[in-house]
Amino acid sequence: MARKTPQPHDPPTLTVKGRDVRIRTIGIAALAVLAIWFIAANTASVAIRLWVPTVTLPLWAVLTVTLAVGLVMGWFIARRRARR
Repeated sequence: MARKTPQPHDPPTLTVKGRDVRIRTIGIAALAVLAIWFIAANTASVAIRLWVPTVTLPLWAVLTVTLAVGLVMGWFIARRRARR
């Protein structure tokens, strides 16, 4: 099978088990694993003061919501920049 030569503007890739994988994909997967590990390691309950009420939640729930909000905001910003 002939190997495809990379074009000048192709993203950098690594070959893993015969498949080309983008380096960005590997980085995102590594960050996702670290985030899940960090969330799973923090299970204690914490008191969070909102504007008026104070709520007590497990820290893993707070971290998961924070991660989800950050992902959604990053997705919206990236989508907006791509339209320009």
